Amino acid sequence: MFLALRAEVEDALEAALEDLDLPSDDLGIEEPPEGVDAVLASSAAFRLAGAAEAAPPEVAGRIADAVETDGLTYVSEVRAQGPYVNVLPTPAYYADTLEAGREEEYGHLPATGQDVLVEHTSANPTGPVHVGRARNPIVGDAVARLMDYAGHDVTKEYYVNDAGRQMAVFTWAYETFDEDDLESDPERDRIEYDLVRYYRKGNQYLEEADPEAVEEAEDEIQAILQGLEAGDEDTYERVQRVVDQVLSGMQECLLRLPAEFDEFVKETEFMLDGSTEALAERLKETDEAVLEEGAWQLDLSEWGYEKKLVFLRSDGTSLYTTRDLAHHEWKFEEYDRSITVLGEDHKLQAGQLQAALELLGNDTEQLDDVIYSYVNLPEGKMSTRAGTGVDLDDLLDEAIRRARDEVESRLDERIRDDELDEEDVERIAEQVGVGAVRYDIVSKQPAKAITFEWEEALDFEAQSAPYVQYAHARCCGILEEADQPAEVDASVLDDDAEIDLLRKTARFPGVIEAAAEDLEPHQVATFAREYADAFNAFYRECPVLADDVDPAVRGARLALVASARNTLANALDVLGVEAPTSM
Repeated sequence: MFLALRAEVEDALEAALEDLDLPSDDLGIEEPPEGVDAVLASSAAFRLAGAAEAAPPEVAGRIADAVETDGLTYVSEVRAQGPYVNVLPTPAYYADTLEAGREEEYGHLPATGQDVLVEHTSANPTGPVHVGRARNPIVGDAVARLMDYAGHDVTKEYYVNDAGRQMAVFTWAYETFDEDDLESDPERDRIEYDLVRYYRKGNQYLEEADPEAVEEAEDEIQAILQGLEAGDEDTYERVQRVVDQVLSGMQECLLRLPAEFDEFVKETEFMLDGSTEALAERLKETDEAVLEEGAWQLDLSEWGYEKKLVFLRSDGTSLYTTRDLAHHEWKFEEYDRSITVLGEDHKLQAGQLQAALELLGNDTEQLDDVIYSYVNLPEGKMSTRAGTGVDLDDLLDEAIRRARDEVESRLDERIRDDELDEEDVERIAEQVGVGAVRYDIVSKQPAKAITFEWEEALDFEAQSAPYVQYAHARCCGILEEADQPAEVDASVLDDDAEIDLLRKTARFPGVIEAAAEDLEPHQVATFAREYADAFNAFYRECPVLADDVDPAVRGARLALVASARNTLANALDVLGVEAPTSM
């Protein structure tokens, strides 16, 4: 309803400004502050004061008087308050919001027909997923979910770096060393933890072995790289034997978040089909291509980049960026829009890549990047093993353990009479623990660095996933006690807490739209927390099932609880956080 009301307001304001012979290019529509009895406001009077030759409050009064509300479905009145023009809703706005909110799919926007590719995670398949990189799959998956809610046809892609030196070293080490050569047991019983020991052994050997042995090993590693570049099928199969095994284990870890993918696209695909070589030849023909010390480079100073972009080494092999350029041209052919989630250390590379794509004649308007900073853990909060850092699996295990302790400590305080057995506690602990990690990470603006704090992430009483999840579980508990009426009268909802919850419910589709436009799922996290606040205020102030509640009011409040349940569940779903029915 909010989107429909906003459209009515936009049309009415434009018509009013035209009648007043004032510019209507910036309507200044915004959310009014707390305590203002309005669902929308316009600050246009500030901007138009000069053109109207009057103070903003006087201009606001003129605009309010000129707005025609007759025939509008959701706008009942427009009035000036100081320099602002405030919009009040009709009863139909609340009635239709209540009805729409009771639909389980509430918050999903109409289909746009746009095919959107979201590439995220794309961690090198060299071992377990590290905590520092955990923000990529969490933010990336939330962006993909958000775009899906916004009505786009979304494909989630993992771009596999299977052609670089790291994979050549890994392949050589896997084929060179035996189990007896390894110095430790796997840290977990999963394939990537087993095989990463070969990768570590190989790197250790290259650092510590005698120079002749290292030179021989480097020749073998270079032969693997050259074989991939030449499209040698035997070399490709050797590398894929390692890549596919490690990637399968990494997928198991990512599914715990959960982060799932529709496509795994490999770098080598763009080498084997000749597109990388063809692209390099096109780059050579540009005016910006220079040959220095045998390596082909692009001078992108016109785009503001002092550092040249190397796209062919002196030995004729391509680089990651060269192959990624071919990858992006494939994206442009297959999809209407492409979104890439990248760590801050790839910001320069992403900018150079976009400049090179423009140089090649591509329309980069369809390309968006979401850049994020890394996740840190407080010093001493989690131990590391063998100096290899903290893996995402470690963080999730710890989150579930702490959530289980918190859930068990609250069992005696529960007001619901449903009994939770050990299996229930374990399920809730996983929902809360993993949800706490996801919410805490996705709720921050991506560009800001995060230090993950357990006390904040698992706080049932504050700005956290458990707080929002608990509000959802409370909705479910109420609805289990009574059947919802088929028809309700929204006009009986006149308490301030009821109206506030209705207004916030109405805004949910608008939050989805704005967050999708900005590629900022943290906007949904903020909304979810504020919505949980509004629901808890309603829960305190407005009894639903008490014996002295009028039946018509009880029915309307039950419908409001149902709409709150759906709003909370879907807001959490956008963030990839489970919505427990009992806690």
